[in-house]
Parts: sequence; C-alpha cells; structure tokens
Amino acid sequence: MDDRELAARIKALSKAVTSEPPATVIKLLEELKRDAKPTEEQLRSTKAGVTVGKLRANPNKDIARIASEIVNKWRKLVEAAKEAKKKSQAAAASGASSPAPNASPAPASSAYNKPYTGDVEKRHFKTDKVDINRTSSQTRNNTIGVLYNGLAYRRTESIEEVVKRAVEVENALFKACKGENQEYRSKGRTLFTSLKRKDNAALGRRVMSGELPVERLVVLSDKELASEEQRARDEELEKENMKKAQVPMAEKSISDALKCGKCGQRKVSYSQAQTRSADEPMTTFCECTVCGNRWKFS
Repeated sequence: MDDRELAARIKALSKAVTSEPPATVIKLLEELKRDAKPTEEQLRSTKAGVTVGKLRANPNKDIARIASEIVNKWRKLVEAAKEAKKKSQAAAASGASSPAPNASPAPASSAYNKPYTGDVEKRHFKTDKVDINRTSSQTRNNTIGVLYNGLAYRRTESIEEVVKRAVEVENALFKACKGENQEYRSKGRTLFTSLKRKDNAALGRRVMSGELPVERLVVLSDKELASEEQRARDEELEKENMKKAQVPMAEKSISDALKCGKCGQRKVSYSQAQTRSADEPMTTFCECTVCGNRWKFS
C-alpha cells in the first residue's frame, strides 16, 4: 500500500468516525489491519498512527480493541524494520573480513534490551545506567529521568522499553503544556506520583502496553489518574464530609449578602465545611429562611 492509498483510507476513516455508524468504522479498521503494512516514514507523512491511535480511547469497545491491535502491529513492523537496518549497517561496517582463527567469541548482548531481572522495587534511571540526556534542555532531561523512575517501578520491561516510553510521555507533556512552564513541571511530578503508587499499578501497565496513549495520559486530571480504589475512597470521604456538614446545627450564621435564587430574599442561613482536600476551598451550605430553598457553592 503506497502513501496515497494509505492517506485516502485514513481520510475515509476520520470522516466515518464523525458521521458513520460504528459498523462502518470497524469495517475500515479491519481492512487497514489486513492490508496496511506501513513504514515509519509512511506513518509520519500520512499521520495514520496518530489517527488510529486516538481510536484506542473510543467508547465503542470493538473500535478501541481493533485500533489497539493495529497500533501494536504497526509498532512491531517499524521496530522490526529498524532492527533489520541496524543489522545491515553492522554487517556493512564489519566488512567482508573473517574473524581470526583464535578470535574470542562475541560478548553477550547487553541487558539493555532484555527483561529486567533486578529488584523492581528499586529501579531508578541511575542504577539502570540510563542516559537521560535526550534533549538540549536539562529540565526536560530531568523530567525524562523522573518519568522513567515512575514507569519502571515494579515493572520487568527492559530498560530500552521503559526509557523509550518515558521519552514519548515527556514529549507529549511538553507539547500539551506548550513548553517548560509551571504546568509542565507540576504535571510531571503528578504523573510520577501516580505511577509510583502501589495501589495504582494498572496505570503503569496501561501506559507501557500502549493501551493508554501518552497523548491522553498527559491531559488526565488527578482524579482520572487515580486507581478505581482511590477514587472510591475519595468519593466515600466526600460523602461522609457532606453528611457531617449537613447535620442540623443549633444556630447557623445569617447573612444578608447571600440572595436566594428561588424567592429572591436575602435572609439566608449558612454553614461551611471542608468537603474536599485541604488545598481546596471550603464548601458553603445555604438555606433560605423564607422559602426553605437549599444550595451549596465553593
């Protein structure tokens, strides 16, 4: 499949996603999976990888599944092509000369691209001897190191796989935040903390497998990054705080600065409580003493 045909199919797929039923999208994806064997250059020029990659987060499970299968297939094709190119270049560099009769056997391949066998609890870019200097910015390089530490925690993927994904996440983060600003630094720390949580191992697994695209990862909110268990605990805590805040009080403060949205009167009683985390503003619970209307705001 040449560039023109691949570009035409991706264009048709993009249009179908917004205007056609899921069955049509699934059919187009199945055809891509069967027929397309793009090179890295084709994926870049046609943006096929980006288009199909976004569909991994599609609410339709069949569309998301096939899109993930296509992305994994294309990734393996690109990696295989790169490996073949490396071997070809190495063979060309060694020349046609044969090794000496008493030459020592080739050294064992580096553990860099083999499954990690050390202590997964203590994985760190320094102990793994990872070169994090992948950009001209020290801030960005440090972020790559931090993300590597988070992604490698309790994982057995090879050093090569983890550092590759860390670079991809940092690049997506840099683009999403539009530079090395406070948002970039804060989000980098948040991602590291979320990846290092022992009760959130699924996050690192989804990122490393490609199930959760890096472009999606870097724009998730703190709540979305949390594990299901953590979200359930937070929701339960919020409900408990709400109940405590709404317990009838012998005496409430009355304010004429607050206006009832139902009857328009300024005879409103109110109380305040911390229903969310400590760094969030308090929630104010209001009740109109005239019509009984209740509301809250932060």
